[in-house]
Formats: sequence, structure tokens, C-alpha cells
Amino acid sequence: MDTIIQTVDLHKHFGRVRALDGLNLEVQRGEIHGFLGPNGAGKSTTLRVLLGLARATSGTATVLGLDPWTQSVELHRRLAYVPGDVRLWPNISGGETIDLLSRLRGGTSDAAAYRQRKARLCEALDFDPGKKGRAYSKGNRQKVALIAALATDAEIYLLDEPTSGLDPLMEAVFRREVLAAVDRGATVLLSSHILSEVEILCHRVSIIRAGQVVDGGTLDSLRHLTRSEVSFAADGVDTRALGELGTVHELTSDGGRVKFGADSDRIAEVLPVLGAMGVKGLIITPPSLEELFLRHYGDTSGLARGEDAHPEGTEGERARRRHLLGARSRD
Repeated sequence: MDTIIQTVDLHKHFGRVRALDGLNLEVQRGEIHGFLGPNGAGKSTTLRVLLGLARATSGTATVLGLDPWTQSVELHRRLAYVPGDVRLWPNISGGETIDLLSRLRGGTSDAAAYRQRKARLCEALDFDPGKKGRAYSKGNRQKVALIAALATDAEIYLLDEPTSGLDPLMEAVFRREVLAAVDRGATVLLSSHILSEVEILCHRVSIIRAGQVVDGGTLDSLRHLTRSEVSFAADGVDTRALGELGTVHELTSDGGRVKFGADSDRIAEVLPVLGAMGVKGLIITPPSLEELFLRHYGDTSGLARGEDAHPEGTEGERARRRHLLGARSRD
């Protein structure tokens, strides 16, 4: 597989605050890559660097083989972006905003396919494109950004908390459309702290803490790091044999059930013992992505990073955003 996004020893400092502190990230072509971390861990700062909206203090970042800072206009013709907090022009309708955003990134090679996809997405997301921007709720503002992104045939989608404000039914539509985009050959970097969303969609994940990737890989490869929960009916069961197994942890009996944790990569050692004990009502629950996440964030105090202290970046970076917008408009 080709590497579509790569950062090597990426640093971004806001004064003395290190928003990114040696970030190493790789996203492969054709995958949905989950980018996990709590608010303030460095996710949004990373995306701003990848979009060419913020300049790295040191290190390198490439997207589709391009330097986001020096080749941003070319890059934006090939990607689509959905922010977590969408703001709209108040006097422009939602449909006009979607079309404007498409034109700002260079338009689409197949206008008919774009219009068809836009209409289908508006219907699927139960979105009225005729209202003015000032009339939309947060969820509907989010739908504008999602439709604008997914209606275009981009090579890569950068999604920053994309389902913020959406109800569960619309989240299901979002997941379906993201999978459809990948089926068309696109690549997705999904930044989120909604663990269930990432667990359903993503092929691989990277967990970020304090501006660094602290773990990553496929979900199956990560699950061996935590324990599966095992429980069964306690009636008439002698649990001493379980206590002698090195893979069994925190063996307790509560509410008529015996519960314990077992190392996920050694669960096969427990099953013969349970069978010999003749247990009933056996339930084995594999570790969720939330447990993997909490393994790194048991104590989230002191994790606020520069992206919270400087949400818009430096004045130079704000000026660059204005310049890029103008450049894309002229093109």
C-alpha cells in the first residue's frame, strides 16, 4: 500500500506550549484511519498542518506526496475537509454554500455526477438546502460541510470530529457515505474522540497523547494490550483453579456472578479450565476501543495543548488562510 499521509518528527509550538511534540503518523492509501485523542491532545493542530493552514515548527509533513505549506493550492484540489465546528455565511443558502465550497477547491471534473451526489446526500441527511445559513442549527451546519465534502470526488478526506451535532440516524448515514467514498478509492483520516464511531469504521488507528502518537495499528493488534472481561453464574462453582492461572486478573464474585479479566492473547488458556468447571451463563466480552483509549488516558489532567490556547494559530497563519482562500478563488 502507498503512504498517502506521512509526518516525521513533527513539532508545532505556540510559544512555550508544545502542541505537537515529535508526531510520527502514516496513513495508507484506501484505508479509513482513526486519529484518536481527547480534546487538546494535538489532533486539530495536526490537521491544520496537513491542510497547510499552520506551519510546522520542525519536522516534515506530506500529503499525497505534496508539502502542505508550499503546495497547498494544488493539494486542496485533491482533498476535502470537514471541521468539527462549522460556521456559515449567514445570508447564503445551504445549497449555495455547498456549491461555493466545491468551486473554491477547484470544482469537479464531472458536474452531473456532483449534482446527483449532492441531491442524494441532501435527501439522505434530511437537509433543506434552501434555507439561509443563519437559520441552521449546529447539526445542519455540520451537514453543509459533510455534503460539500462527500459530494466531491476527492482522493483524501480529512474529517475532524465530523459527526458533532448529528443525531444517531444521521451518524449512520455518515458512516455509509464514508464507506462508499472508500469503495470509490478514497482515503480517510478520521479525527475523533467518539470511540464507537472509530471502532465501527476504521481499519487502523493512531492514539495521540500530548502531541505524540503513543500507540497504533489495527484494532485486532491493539486489543491484545488489554483484557477481556469474563463472567459466569457463581452457583456451586469452585474458582480456585482460576486463581492459579497467570492470565486471570481481579477475580471477584458479585451479584451471583463470578467476574475476572483475562489477557486477550491468552484467553485460550482459560477456556479448558472453565469447561472442566462446568460453568453456566458464560459471557466473554473483548476489550473495546474505549478501554484501549483509557489505557493511555487514565489521567487526562494537564493535557490541554496549544490548539486550545491558540485555536486560530499565529497572526501569520491567519493571514495565510486568507491568502489561500483568495488564491483558490482566483484560480
